[in-house]
Order: sequence, then structure tokens, then C-alpha cells
Amino acid sequence: QVQLVESGGGLVQAGGSLRLSCVASGGTFSTYVMGWFRQTPGKEREFVAVISRGAGSSDYVDSVKGRFTISRDNVKNTVYLQMNSLKPEDTAVYYCAARQTTQPVTRMTRTQDYDYWGRGTQVTVSS
Repeated sequence: QVQLVESGGGLVQAGGSLRLSCVASGGTFSTYVMGWFRQTPGKEREFVAVISRGAGSSDYVDSVKGRFTISRDNVKNTVYLQMNSLKPEDTAVYYCAARQTTQPVTRMTRTQDYDYWGRGTQVTVSS
């Protein structure tokens, strides 16, 4: 059983930056594809970014390309989401997710593709 704990959320002005972290425990981190999703009240959870097991490939939703960067440290069992040029529409609860799989990242963009989830961290971007 894998446990995921997110941190790094907060309140930031538009144009600012935040770095989210997600620490994993209870599994062999390097065998898990890791993803970030976000959700606002009344909406479905939305894919944001995904990174392969060895960090060799990644994918992003179009709305964050060029602004967000996903990375991972397989020694620290941590996945990161660096968020720059934040916009009010980026306001959401951000969740990290994991699945032990060999699937390519392009097949890992739906919530049902993941087995494990963190509890989320709130990101609020003021205008």
C-alpha cells in the first residue's frame, strides 16, 4: 500500500510561483508512474501532469504547458510540480497520484488510470 502526502500549496498572487511536493511511502517509488491532478468545487478532477518512472518522459494538459514542470527524485521518493506564471484559473486542490505500471505517460492522463491518491493541497491564486 502506497501512501502519498502533498505539501507546498498556499495563497499566491497571479504571476507568482509555487512548488508542490508529494512524498511517497510504502512502495518502491521508482516503479510508479506519478501524476498530478487538480479539482475545483463542482467539477471533475482534472489531469495536470504525469512523469514516467525514470523521469525520461512527461506530459501536461495544454493549459499548463510552458508554465508547469513535473519532476521526481527517486532517492527522496518525491514528485514535484513547479508552477510558474500562475493564473487565477489555476486555483484548485492539487492531488498527486501513483500507479505501478509500465504504461507510457500518454496512457496515464485519466483518474481511473491511478490506484493511489494523496489528500490534496490547496492552491489559491489571487488576481
